[in-house]
Amino acid sequence: MKPKVSVIIPAYNHERFIGAAIESVLRQSHDNLELIIIDDGSTDNTAAVIKAVDDPRLTYLYQENQDAYNTINRGLSLAGGEYVAILNSDDVYTTDRLEKLLAAREETGAHCLITDVIPIDDDGQVFTDPDFGWNIWHHKNRGFYFSCGDLYTAFLKGNFMVTTSNFFLTREAVARVGAFCSLRYLHDYDYIFRVMLAFPEQVVYLHDQRLLYYRIHSGNTLSEAAVIGREQDKEVIRKYMLARVPEELKGVVAAGSERLVELEQELHQVRAALHPQPQPGIRQQARGLCRALFTRLFR
Repeated sequence: MKPKVSVIIPAYNHERFIGAAIESVLRQSHDNLELIIIDDGSTDNTAAVIKAVDDPRLTYLYQENQDAYNTINRGLSLAGGEYVAILNSDDVYTTDRLEKLLAAREETGAHCLITDVIPIDDDGQVFTDPDFGWNIWHHKNRGFYFSCGDLYTAFLKGNFMVTTSNFFLTREAVARVGAFCSLRYLHDYDYIFRVMLAFPEQVVYLHDQRLLYYRIHSGNTLSEAAVIGREQDKEVIRKYMLARVPEELKGVVAAGSERLVELEQELHQVRAALHPQPQPGIRQQARGLCRALFTRLFR
């Protein structure tokens, strides 16, 4: 028999996109699956869209809002398949994603597989412009991976997995790694490091296969989330950089890396004092805001 795959969709206020996400799962070329959708307290018509789908493989549950990581963890506790995948309610699988991941798992024996992604807008149009901000960011991260050749090192440089939707895990991996942590914006980034530590050499990046449509919303604006996300980013990188350092050198590396961060902050303050910049006008602020619309590094 074909192995069973459990797909978990944590849904929140995505009435416009959840239908496409559900359809992309139920129309997979690999059809032995269960779809567990947990509605994390949506206040729009997300529930109505889900309930309109008639498929015995779909299980729908509602809960009061608990944030994405708790919602995913509840889904993990309910999953009964030999493999577990996650799909955010605004992203979309290619129709052959699960089939190809299962084939790669059979070939490599990996306990976690991720692929490249295809960035799309609200209307499902692909961002093809190489000068688009997100494409530049993603190309840089992938380029570093190709140059260094080490998955763990490359992830310290940047999260080219991009999204929780990219996870495809064995049941054993889920059991050993455990629950997603309580980082609101970077629970996926933290989790991939824990998987790599639990299963050295058994995490595979299918860099030449784009099997996931990742939605970048035009309505996103620069906000306090960008600050919180980057603060969490620093903590995750520091934690997992030190995790690979021999115990006797952890103090040296920690002290040196913290001082480098302090120096960067001091340099910024000194330069600002020596060469004060005029406050940007309304037009410049508007341009900065427009640039921010084209990036979604943190959900």
